[in-house]
Amino acid sequence: MNPILKYLKNVFATKRVLGDDPTLSGLVKADAILQDMYADNKFPGLAITVLKEGKTIFQKGYGYADLDTKRYVDPKSSIFRIASVSKPIAATALAHMVQEGLISLDESFYTYLPDYPKKKWDFTIRQLASHTAGIRVYKGKEFALNEPFGIKDSLSIFKNDPLVFEPGTEYLYNSFDWVMISAAMQEASGIPFEAYVQEKVLDPLGMKNTYIPRRHPDDNLKQSDIDVNAIATSEARNNVTAFYTKSLSGFRKATPVDIFYKLAGGGYLSTSEDIAKFGQAFLDQKVGVKEAVLNQFLTAQLVNGNSTYYGLGWQVSEDAKGRKFFGHVGSGVGGYSNFFVYPKEQLVFSILINSTDPKVQEDLDVVIDSFFDELDYN
Repeated sequence: MNPILKYLKNVFATKRVLGDDPTLSGLVKADAILQDMYADNKFPGLAITVLKEGKTIFQKGYGYADLDTKRYVDPKSSIFRIASVSKPIAATALAHMVQEGLISLDESFYTYLPDYPKKKWDFTIRQLASHTAGIRVYKGKEFALNEPFGIKDSLSIFKNDPLVFEPGTEYLYNSFDWVMISAAMQEASGIPFEAYVQEKVLDPLGMKNTYIPRRHPDDNLKQSDIDVNAIATSEARNNVTAFYTKSLSGFRKATPVDIFYKLAGGGYLSTSEDIAKFGQAFLDQKVGVKEAVLNQFLTAQLVNGNSTYYGLGWQVSEDAKGRKFFGHVGSGVGGYSNFFVYPKEQLVFSILINSTDPKVQEDLDVVIDSFFDELDYN
């Protein structure tokens, strides 16, 4: 299509969505970019929710939740795999547990799981949460495992491998760290990890469309205690997107995976609206955790005097223009996510895509930057 005609088509489409307010130029730009991305087959489906000072200033779905049935994406109800955006959810639950005195960040992991194979060096919960404990990354096909592991028994995947460095001396991002933390949380609390998250995070924050992928009897925990957050209603099950991987010919169904075991590191499913609501709770100081505890999680850790740009379960950094944020990017089988909270600007961004990493982060960065253009314009 002629670029000018394409632009005009996008402008007219955004006018239908956003109205005639001349101050909405940044929102129009964001919408046009996302429409172009879908037209260029860069994703099967995408949901975006943007909040400013607690109010929704932009919310829209693009493309399909399911390519076969032609079911459109709805940012309020379409349920995506959120991948590593699960880590901030798990970290918030861990913060509650720290506040309650059930677990200590600077305690050895072995205090909670004494049977875990001993390594050359000891390591703490804080080091696991900050990815400085020396636990290894995925090997081979582990990224896309389809084994019915519970949380604790999944430790067998990597527990016999040595640490790759002395804890505290390097930074190595991985999801196994958070699998270990969730196992320790279960041992410390005596209840399933997902039950604790439901009670302390999801229910209090009204995250009614955030789910675990399935029910699972974990180790010695009772089955009756497990199904606190299963996708029980047919309506919710029908709102789960299909999951895709991009190929040379387009998008195909992603390989089946069982991600229950890594709930804390990358297993939750949610809507863009729910994830935005989660971020807003931090700006509104309604998380239920004291500031002194939260600050430990939202402070970038140092290794050899250098910032890792990562706190405890949270990316804590600044964008290309020096604006400070905390949040997380997620990339998993059949799901890609952006979740950013900008405290100074009082902005929350939640973007979910139903595809394994579609290589669109640079495009999404431009979309997000458009909303700051809006602030500058006003």
